[in-house]
Amino acid sequence: MATRSDAFRQPETAALTWHAMTSAEVEQSLSTSDKGLDTAEAGKRLLQHGPNRLAATRKRSVWMRLIMQFHNILLYVMMGSAVITAFLGHWVDTGVLMAAVIINAIIGFIQEGKAESALDAIRGMLSPHATVVRDGLVREVDAADLVPGDVVQLVSGDRVPADLRLIKVRELRVEEAALTGESLPVEKSTEHTPADASLGDRHGMAYSGTLVVYGQATGVVVETGGRTELGKINQMLSGIDQMQTPLLRQVDKFGRLLALVILALSAATFVLGVWLRGHPPSEMFMMVVALAASAIPEGLPAIMTVTLALGVQRMARRHAIVRRLPAVETLGSVTVVCSDKTGTLTRNEMTVQRVVCAGHAFNVGGVGYAPVGDLSIDGRIIDSQHYPALALAIRAGVLCNDARLRVEDDLWRVEGDPTEGALLVLGGKVGFTQDAGELAWPRVDSIPFESEHRFMATCHRDADGAPWIFVKGAQEVILGMCNRQLGHDGEHPLDVDHWRRMATDTAAQGLRLLALACKQAAPAHDRLTFSDVEQGYTLLALVGIIDPPREEAIAAVGECHHAGIRVKMITGDHAETAKAIGAQLAIGVGKPALTGAEIALISDADLRRVAMEVDVFARASPEHKLRLVKALQEDGQVVAMTGDGVNDAPALKRADVGVSMGLKGTEAAKEASDVVLANDNFATIAAAVREGRVVYDNLKKFILFMLPTNGGEALVVIAAILFELALPLSAAQVLWINLVTSSTLGLALAFEPAESGIMRRRPRPPAEPLLSGFFVWRVVMVSVLMMTGALGLFLWELRTGSSVETARTMAVNAVVMAEMFYLFNSRYVLAPVTNVRGLLGNRYVLVAVAFCVLLQLAFTHTSVMHSIFDSTHLTPLEWLKVLGAGLLVFTVAEFEKFVIRRTPLATRVAHV
Repeated sequence: MATRSDAFRQPETAALTWHAMTSAEVEQSLSTSDKGLDTAEAGKRLLQHGPNRLAATRKRSVWMRLIMQFHNILLYVMMGSAVITAFLGHWVDTGVLMAAVIINAIIGFIQEGKAESALDAIRGMLSPHATVVRDGLVREVDAADLVPGDVVQLVSGDRVPADLRLIKVRELRVEEAALTGESLPVEKSTEHTPADASLGDRHGMAYSGTLVVYGQATGVVVETGGRTELGKINQMLSGIDQMQTPLLRQVDKFGRLLALVILALSAATFVLGVWLRGHPPSEMFMMVVALAASAIPEGLPAIMTVTLALGVQRMARRHAIVRRLPAVETLGSVTVVCSDKTGTLTRNEMTVQRVVCAGHAFNVGGVGYAPVGDLSIDGRIIDSQHYPALALAIRAGVLCNDARLRVEDDLWRVEGDPTEGALLVLGGKVGFTQDAGELAWPRVDSIPFESEHRFMATCHRDADGAPWIFVKGAQEVILGMCNRQLGHDGEHPLDVDHWRRMATDTAAQGLRLLALACKQAAPAHDRLTFSDVEQGYTLLALVGIIDPPREEAIAAVGECHHAGIRVKMITGDHAETAKAIGAQLAIGVGKPALTGAEIALISDADLRRVAMEVDVFARASPEHKLRLVKALQEDGQVVAMTGDGVNDAPALKRADVGVSMGLKGTEAAKEASDVVLANDNFATIAAAVREGRVVYDNLKKFILFMLPTNGGEALVVIAAILFELALPLSAAQVLWINLVTSSTLGLALAFEPAESGIMRRRPRPPAEPLLSGFFVWRVVMVSVLMMTGALGLFLWELRTGSSVETARTMAVNAVVMAEMFYLFNSRYVLAPVTNVRGLLGNRYVLVAVAFCVLLQLAFTHTSVMHSIFDSTHLTPLEWLKVLGAGLLVFTVAEFEKFVIRRTPLATRVAHV
């Protein structure tokens, strides 16, 4: 046993063993008693241990946070484009680009500020005040002044102000879901637990930040501030860096590669023109600037932002609120979803599913708190009135009950204990309501439930005035009170072995057990006492209760499986309950469940292997959840993590995409997450994954559309330099194509609906490059076609005696016309678009083409554009030639799809 000095000198050892020590050992170790500390000693300990608050993490300065927003490859591309346009004297373009850069940085700055407030949300969970015994007197103090050894009193409604070892308990129940994930309030006692007990099983402890929902208690403060369980989570959260999304990693790599290619190509072209062709350096420099301008995809950052923003709007309509823009696409690349159980996969509404009487086992239909459902035996619906033991058991469950079942706006709710609520719902299903029961069987007296005794008893008088005592509680306690059992043909001696077998069988299905019994007798005295419930009872039934899975969650899990996504359930509940729910959801069927205690014993290397083999994890602590997410990521998985409690916050922040619950989630969980589910429903995650895949598809379609435009322009410039031709496109005309027409057309692809079979694909590999070999081929092919049309028309016009201005106007229009036709090709990667759906299926494509036509007419036929871009009027015949250039691209691209669809390559590139 630790001495006072040991406890204070070796805090880590003490922190692990407080729950394993008896109340007397804790008081001796901390040199305290039920009279508390004196004021002087409390002051000394406050200086030694510091205030009972969570340390604020060191944050970057506001200016540094703002500057770091510009450290982004996409913004580098935009700023580079702005420099080029400024060099060319196009100050309007420069202003537009820099405005976009600044807006992007401001959005990132705001979002990062919101993410950092996750730690503030955890600190906000601490209780501001505490009722403490000092100098033998009860007083209220600031919770920050609590020290180890203080004696704290708790009552219903209090938030626990520090980690306490309980020394006195009266019917105490504590809501620990935010810390442990336990779905129901935990009954507390003063008993010590084994040293290796998990956090949720330490019934002699009350932890900082949890909520007292019933009863009273007195406890000794054993840990304060950063050494509390809440403090450890705060430290974990502050040490976790935000993961970069797969898309941003891909775009970053793509942008760096593209920048190197552009620089190398520009340098090689400059050298070729000056040294081999003898062009003046100043002239070649302007050509190289035009080449760089043609190759830089100026529209990519803006289109990416718009596409992601549209995904945010679509997800919001499906009740998924996105807090970080890139998370939209990350959901589409998820390979593993780690989901909380209670309320996400399940309804968070306790439901009776099985009633076992002597000789019969009844199944109960219906889920949730709505009193709708049938009772059956082997699929045959029965009338409870034909089974005396069943009817009396249901009556006992309704009468021996302190909860209330109410309906508001067609929504059924339970006020009070969820388990008692389940018994009221069972009564409603057979027509025996609480109101009817209280009228016909009025309550005379009761013994409320206490965790030490683990039962509740009530005394009633029936319609004839005869007295009855009903009891309900833990099956082993109620069995000890009974010597008889009620069967279909009357009472018989209690068959203890039968009931134990039935209890084991029911518990193996993951059901929580409750026993019901009765005695037709009056209390020995005027009031019901414990002597009245010691023996002489008749056992009526065992009731199996569970929080059933959501029907839509079952379908959503199946959809995830079809999409190649592994679903893993992580819960604070016991392993048997978790396995039973998992089996109903088709999660981890036939596989063992892994508990938090077992995870703690596994090395990181072994956990990487086990994490993919096991799908159900029970009694998991915050550390266990964080280790699981890290292990899956180290195995190459893209992980989505769902959660609602402060215990989930570290894993939510570490995951590639953290998903918190909007209805029952803590602020700490919401602030640490990327996505908030407004309806706490797992089915929403599956819908969000689908939207994420659509977003990624559309981004790749845009890139597949945009790059050939840049490639075609670059080839035109290179060809002019190589063959010593007049420059077919000026730098200003290149920027017109890239910034105005290309972006206008490409924006329509952000509105593309989902491809068929999008949720039957396997998730894309996280290391997959943004451009596959097939995509590179498509880009090169279309770039050559665009170059052929534009350069061919340019040379043709020069040979027929047209001016350079007219030839360039033809070249610009040829590129834009090719873009408009290729936009239709880009709607489907392999499927044909030569049908009504392909040509008319996206009205935004039609609007974009119409708008682009108007822009090009203005470019070609207005004097303002003539003065800015040196463009000229075109004749109807010249417009027909431009139309032919566009049809060339469209026809060849569709023919290429036709050929590839008939080769084995089609199966590898069938999805974007």
